[in-house]
Amino acid sequence: MTPEDKKPLRLAAVGDNCMDVYGATGEAFPGGNPVNVAVYTRRLGGAASYTGVVGNDAHGRRMRAAIAAKGVDVSHLHTAPGATAITHVTMENGDRVLGDYEEGVMAHFRLTEDDIDFLAGHDLVVSGLWGMIEKDLPKLKARGVPLAFDFADKLTHPVIDAALPYVDYAFFSRDGGSPEEWRAFLEAMQARGPKVAVVTLGAQGSMAYDGARHYTQGILDCDVVDTMGAGDSYIAGFLYGAMRGRDIPACMLEGTRSSSVTLQYPGAW
Repeated sequence: MTPEDKKPLRLAAVGDNCMDVYGATGEAFPGGNPVNVAVYTRRLGGAASYTGVVGNDAHGRRMRAAIAAKGVDVSHLHTAPGATAITHVTMENGDRVLGDYEEGVMAHFRLTEDDIDFLAGHDLVVSGLWGMIEKDLPKLKARGVPLAFDFADKLTHPVIDAALPYVDYAFFSRDGGSPEEWRAFLEAMQARGPKVAVVTLGAQGSMAYDGARHYTQGILDCDVVDTMGAGDSYIAGFLYGAMRGRDIPACMLEGTRSSSVTLQYPGAW
């Protein structure tokens, strides 16, 4: 065990949550990008918290209980009058297809100064495109805490302009495209601020760029049951490696291993 492994590591996940509701079966699974990353970090052996908001409905109560049951700190998970966010999901050939998103109380989520103090006490903070915190990134950056951000597959979204200058680790996802296209894309994104830009490419694996060289990582063979949460578990594995001082290839491999576990069961977690 290395000194980095002995150090207590705390990841703060902040932003959106939602119940993934499968229309064909009526099943509902707690999820949302930052929530998933927090849960997967705990699965990997790290400590994690989740900061966000749920409604005062049954979905909100279930969300809070489920996250806490995974050992994630929910001391800064707020409750507001109204509905918890919902994403409607269908399955097509083993792939989950995201339908309508009902934002609920997440539409009005904003960080408090107490939240920012709490987040700044962690080893790394991660959020994403729908987390509603891009305007608070300068405050967090000024506190010296490393930041990671998932831009998902929205490669031209306005939040990119707001967030990239303050982010240490920028994550994107997409299927298709050539390696040449993705190398050029990563170079352009990394030049705008992040230390490392990463793109996950489904069956094509993942690529990363740190301003000096490009890195690639293939997939690991596994029995795919449901792709829900696969990208988030990759991010969790990558960041858990980064917090422990691993190099980029090792972080990419940890992300791939984490993703391969998630692919083998239904729902995000």
